[in-house]
Amino acid sequence: MKTINTIIIIDLEATCWNGPIPKGQVPEIIEIGICLLNTETGEISKNDGILIKPERSEVSPFCTELTTITQDLLNKEGISFIEACEIVRNKYQGHQHTWASYGQYDLNMMKKQCSFREIEYPLSQNHINVKELFTKTRGLRKKVGMNGALEILNISLEGTHHRGIDDARNIAKILDWCISQN
Repeated sequence: MKTINTIIIIDLEATCWNGPIPKGQVPEIIEIGICLLNTETGEISKNDGILIKPERSEVSPFCTELTTITQDLLNKEGISFIEACEIVRNKYQGHQHTWASYGQYDLNMMKKQCSFREIEYPLSQNHINVKELFTKTRGLRKKVGMNGALEILNISLEGTHHRGIDDARNIAKILDWCISQN
């Protein structure tokens, strides 16, 4: 595994609804988009989308429209949240490297779901909020979404917005730009 010049980028997708959450269901992670950013070279590697079969909710039509992820896809290719955390911990050495996400949502959601499931948190306590960092580095008065940050930097959105595998790579590009400014 690489040394301290590696930052793990994570973007989560979760079950969601257009309106109230159906009785008995809860938002839960259905994809961990992940990649590694080499902070010295800007190289993005090990980009993956770990699909997770939800246990206490179902993918709504709104969620599919937003993410392109279907319940059928998760039934066929999804793994358990516990297995996904093991991949983050073992394949990516998640607990050993600083990690980053665009905003606070991913950090809060990972902690909440790990706590609820009573499983070991697979990431380190060192977290970079790329949204905050970009706002500060660019000298903006208002925070912008990931897509807005890419537009400001004149970087094309790669892949499908709201797919973790693609958004993780796009966030890595924003973080790489922020690091290059220091």
